[in-house]
Amino acid sequence: MSNPTAAMLVIGDEILSGRTRDSNMHFLANEFTRHGIDLREVRVVSDDHAAIVAAVQALSAAYDHVVTSGGIGPTHDDITAPCVAEAFGVPITVRDDARALLQAHYDRTGSELNEARLRMARIPDGATLIENPVSIAPGFSLQNVHVMAGVPSVFQAMVASLLPSLTGGAPILSQTLRVMRGEGDVAQPLGALAEEFNDLQFGSYPFQKDGIYGTNLVVRGSDGARLDAAMTRLNALFTDAAA
Repeated sequence: MSNPTAAMLVIGDEILSGRTRDSNMHFLANEFTRHGIDLREVRVVSDDHAAIVAAVQALSAAYDHVVTSGGIGPTHDDITAPCVAEAFGVPITVRDDARALLQAHYDRTGSELNEARLRMARIPDGATLIENPVSIAPGFSLQNVHVMAGVPSVFQAMVASLLPSLTGGAPILSQTLRVMRGEGDVAQPLGALAEEFNDLQFGSYPFQKDGIYGTNLVVRGSDGARLDAAMTRLNALFTDAAA
């Protein structure tokens, strides 16, 4: 049985403008790899209502899971929650359990749960809350879409809260062979081997060291024995160039 598939939707003008460098995709890819969920697509959209709704609908229909990052804070441009609600055609309101979490948090810190902060308690009907142990304001899951904050420390904590509820598959394993040959030299034998081991994924990633071109050959898959067999063949093909 193949592993569940997933996509990530990164939301925010600050990502597209270059002001903020996204690190959440790298973190999620590593966590999903360990959990046996195949991250197949990452899409970045601006803080545009129609674009977010369309992306959520398209990705939700195409993959088993969709994780969103960004746009669930207290400001006017934090519109992810109502967009996800619209994408699934459900109402969104300030929910009592989310409000209670925020109220207790701001009472402890001596701050006011004002109208702006209350925006973070807006939850679409039928959604399940995702715990946020860092800044308390919860994310939520609605059908197969899991909505999380964009701040990396908060995003990572929410992923840790979410993962136990997701059914994964076999963890994806990988092995790497470093050869001091350019991609043009390794392409033909690597392609032939990829056809033979078509249940595995082969990748080639060039580098340059001291003016000499080399390539990292990476093999990925969930069957450790098949991976070992492919690496044995790779080593035999490039034994004179292996580091």
